[in-house]
Amino acid sequence: MKTLSYGRQFIDDDDIDAVVAVLKGDWLTQGPSVKEFEERFAEYVGTSYAVAFANGTAALHGAYFAAGVEAGDEVLTSAMTFAATGNAALYLGGTPVFADIDPSTLCLDPKAASKKVSKRTKVIAPVSYAGYPVDIAPFLESAGSCGAVVVEDACHALGAERNGVRVGKEAHMTAFSFHPVKHITTGEGGMVATDSEEFARRLRLFRTHGIEKEPRFMTAPPDGPWATEMQILGFNYRLSELHAALGLSQLRKLDRFVLRRKEIAALYDELFEGDRVLCTPPRCEGHAYHLYPLQFSAGNRAAVFEELGKRGIRGMVHYLPVPLHPYYRERFGYVPGEFPHAEELYAREISLPVYYGLTDDDIRRVAEEVRRIADSFPNR
Repeated sequence: MKTLSYGRQFIDDDDIDAVVAVLKGDWLTQGPSVKEFEERFAEYVGTSYAVAFANGTAALHGAYFAAGVEAGDEVLTSAMTFAATGNAALYLGGTPVFADIDPSTLCLDPKAASKKVSKRTKVIAPVSYAGYPVDIAPFLESAGSCGAVVVEDACHALGAERNGVRVGKEAHMTAFSFHPVKHITTGEGGMVATDSEEFARRLRLFRTHGIEKEPRFMTAPPDGPWATEMQILGFNYRLSELHAALGLSQLRKLDRFVLRRKEIAALYDELFEGDRVLCTPPRCEGHAYHLYPLQFSAGNRAAVFEELGKRGIRGMVHYLPVPLHPYYRERFGYVPGEFPHAEELYAREISLPVYYGLTDDDIRRVAEEVRRIADSFPNR
């Protein structure tokens, strides 16, 4: 029986050839492939700049740094996200502040978020959960009221669109991930897209030990073509040429990958239509469907998850709300009940398989097993 996981990379001969070409070339790191990947990516999302990072977490870390987050500042974000969205604020001495989600989108609720804005808010970081393109406009408005920067966590949403505009263009900075389960992969990797030249410069500094190589940005005239200046305390967050070559090859297939995810989600929607207990994910035209988060009766979710695994269907749960992780509870005093919508989603959600390479028969098999298992519970 074929095992189906909730997500999986798709690698073909073009991808392999691209990586082999780099291995046979002169550069393994800090070469032309990274620059080309950044340029092509910026063209795709419609921004002036894109800065590559070693992974999506590093991209968020860099974006928060570029926005000026430091000790005493707050980063306002969704309770329903991967821990990195909050952790990146802590890396800089900032404080993550969480707000609940809107059940109609599963993304950060603008009204709930607006109540958490303070004079210490330096970044508002809405998350486009599962690939749903969260409306950025209300967060830009809230940010304008307190002088904050909007950093969209779009690690789930590469290829998504809002009213025909690709995600990556509307926030001040937008962070993406290229983990193998995402829309394209570089193995590990990330990117920050922006229209700000100053943000892009600070992002590049941050990912390369804080070292400046451009004479026009140095604090003193260079004493030779070798001159560099360490201007801030940065990190080694560079992406290698191997990763960038794979990313370039994958980027050429991105539209095809996203289209297939949409087809899979539409088939799931059709197969689950009319079920009064199973709750399908929110829909919108520009959804990129990194995940297909199906909701079950909270009392049955764990048993359904276990039964699916026995039948070769390996779903996943996304996520335990970040403030309910032991670290956050112990450090900040969060307790269950503070984020009711996020907590309900966590209690009910299983992410079903959705990735390029799945066949329609695979999807029908998943849906059939889901309904068969769900129907076996008397209180479904």
